[in-house]
Amino acid sequence: MDLKDIQNLIKFVAKSGASEVKLEMDDVKVTIKTGSEKTETTIVQQAPLAPVPTVAPVPAAVPATPVEESANDKHILIKSPIIGTFYRRPAPDKPLFVEVGSTIKAGDTVCIIEAMKLFNEIESEVSGKIVKILVDDASPVEFDQPLFLVDPS
Repeated sequence: MDLKDIQNLIKFVAKSGASEVKLEMDDVKVTIKTGSEKTETTIVQQAPLAPVPTVAPVPAAVPATPVEESANDKHILIKSPIIGTFYRRPAPDKPLFVEVGSTIKAGDTVCIIEAMKLFNEIESEVSGKIVKILVDDASPVEFDQPLFLVDPS
């Protein structure tokens, strides 16, 4: 069951007037509760049976770092490809991946985002100089949230 199916299910339940719906499949359990003012959704997925590596790359289907031009035409934003916790270093005793003023090239790791106990290395798709770091270390980030401001010149 993918995100689109879950969104459609939520819309259907909200329109139907049902107060609670539970759906259980092989590896996914979805509970949708609707009230007079809000809809609450709980999704539980079973953990895979095989051991999971502590560091995993972002799946190829998700671009590693969506970029777009910022309000300042010469700067480019590096945005978060996933929801999770933003980390500026690979481990507490290791140096930072990048700092303001650091020169990066496409393919360089700029940060790690932890999502569901997986540490995803986020690589830059652009080359340039880090102008500003827009997120504090160990802070939660949303999908498509700006992380870095890069000067590509």
